[in-house]
Amino acid sequence: MTTAAVSTLESSPVARDTDVVQPFQLDRSNLRGRMVRLGSVLDEILSRHAYPGPVAQMLAETITLASTLAAALKYEGVFTLQTKGDGPIKLMVADVTSAGAVRGYAQFDEDALKAALTADVEAAPVPALLGKGYLAFTVDQGEHTQRYQGIVGLDGARMDDCVRHYFTQSEQLATGIVVHAGRSDDGNWAGGAIMLQALPDEDAGSVASDAKPSDLEDDWRRAMALLSTVTPGEVLDPALSVNDVLYRLFHEEEVRAYDPHGLNAQCRCSRERVVTVLQSLPREEVAELKVDGAVDVACEFCSTHYRFDDAEIEAIYGPAS
Repeated sequence: MTTAAVSTLESSPVARDTDVVQPFQLDRSNLRGRMVRLGSVLDEILSRHAYPGPVAQMLAETITLASTLAAALKYEGVFTLQTKGDGPIKLMVADVTSAGAVRGYAQFDEDALKAALTADVEAAPVPALLGKGYLAFTVDQGEHTQRYQGIVGLDGARMDDCVRHYFTQSEQLATGIVVHAGRSDDGNWAGGAIMLQALPDEDAGSVASDAKPSDLEDDWRRAMALLSTVTPGEVLDPALSVNDVLYRLFHEEEVRAYDPHGLNAQCRCSRERVVTVLQSLPREEVAELKVDGAVDVACEFCSTHYRFDDAEIEAIYGPAS
């Protein structure tokens, strides 16, 4: 890890306990982890859209998972977590920049969603709401680098099941992850997740080179058993510090915290970006998009509208021939 470590964690509050990523390590079992807790970031993103409850819930979990997964990567650019399926929720996209800017949106079929809610979707929301499709992990570090993308099928009852399946199938990396999201008593959205992964050999400084496979397996099972005990309240409650949650769960594993970093809700759309998109389209096609004498373009992430009248369209394309 590149961040400066603090001493073995003791139960104590920290200054920031929402919209934060807290990296940590379990020295006894040689596992690394991340805890993410989202408050105003998640609420701001979701409040920009009038999503039905089940859609907002699924997107909240996806945004929280994207924030957690991005925090485990070393990259300069944008990490994107995307689902696409044949269920009522056709598409979900959440992305996180290396600077911590988070955004997300969903596309859904309202009629199909109403029909799906007649069944019990709480126990298995992925097959009920997303259907058959895929989960994609994408890292884009700019035009002069090769984009990385990993894709697996939507295999699991919940979103965290699908993420575990991805790591098993695509990365062959043992991964434990839990995610919770929901509305608080004041109606605001909150989300939280904890992820554990085995350290690569080059980072495994605290494990003896002659450690037996059975010992490593015991360490993993013990850590997963502890992770399974965390409750939604512990993950989401801002009155309970992130460090206190980690201490409650893993103090016997010699949990060590590293420097946390913040997250913020920030869209990357701009009028200049929209102009670039319009310039890539035939003028005739753009003209067909006119409503009441103007072209209105809405950002799917943040719902910001960009309006272009005839004079502005002419400035983009030049005089019509």
